[in-house]
Amino acid sequence: MAEILVLVDHVDGEVKKVTLELLTLANRLGEASAVWVGAGYDGAKDKLAEYGAQKVYVGDEELASYVVAPKAALLAELVGSKSPAAVLVAATGEGKEIAGRLAVKTGSGVLTDVVDVADGFVAEHSIFGGGIISHAKVKAGTPIIAVRPNSIAPEAAPATPAEEQVAVTLSDADKGAKIVEKVVEEKGERPDLTEASIVVSGGRGVGSGDNFKIIEELADSLGAAVGASRAATDAGWYPHSFQVGQTGKTVSPQLYIAVGISGAIQHRAGMQTSKTIVAINKDAEAPIFELVDFGVVGDLFQIAPQLTEEIGKRK
Repeated sequence: MAEILVLVDHVDGEVKKVTLELLTLANRLGEASAVWVGAGYDGAKDKLAEYGAQKVYVGDEELASYVVAPKAALLAELVGSKSPAAVLVAATGEGKEIAGRLAVKTGSGVLTDVVDVADGFVAEHSIFGGGIISHAKVKAGTPIIAVRPNSIAPEAAPATPAEEQVAVTLSDADKGAKIVEKVVEEKGERPDLTEASIVVSGGRGVGSGDNFKIIEELADSLGAAVGASRAATDAGWYPHSFQVGQTGKTVSPQLYIAVGISGAIQHRAGMQTSKTIVAINKDAEAPIFELVDFGVVGDLFQIAPQLTEEIGKRK
């Protein structure tokens, strides 16, 4: 089967969920080969094997001392020497830049914000808030595809990957921007929004920033992440970094609870692939109810605290 390169997205050896999604997708289309750059490989290789990496190309740790360009250079070296059928990266800010640089280096086409890939490397895009699905295919070179996080359900497929050390000669331009310091963002006890298996989001119906404590208490009772609609973040009730939607983050948890969210198409685009969706809204005609698995029509200020209390009783 054709080899497909997957650039591993990780933080000091902690593999991000999107990488597991990319490995799953790569194995549907061919044979997944992970490309590792940076420290922490020994602690991560079991996870890569668990999700189907047939091979792992391990780059020099020094490549991670610079911003973006060395990763593109390493991938370009592998494209030239291994002739893969495609290259998959995460459609994050860094991933998209790597994809663009790689496309220039290899004379290839690039597709970004892809939500699925079919046989023949036909990429699917969800545009206009999920209202339209479009398809595209690279016509020149090696397809370079940036896949939107939380678009593919990761599936374990245990393998025993071969490992190969790879080297690349960096140009002065590749080393033009060096990382001189890393600052670790302090995180609370809640899981990361894009990685969480349960998400509880609040919207305009919550009414104020102070009232978001109701959302937080419900989330904490479930061990969930907290999200917010654009209306809530634009009003200053919750930080924009927690926004779920077309212009925010895309989530695909096992359980998504929308509290006081009307369900505008922009919000739905960021959570509609959740496995089970529950909505609490006093408006029985709210668009969110067209999407949910379970809907509760009523006052969130009564229902959410009662739900939190009942969950607490069952622990």
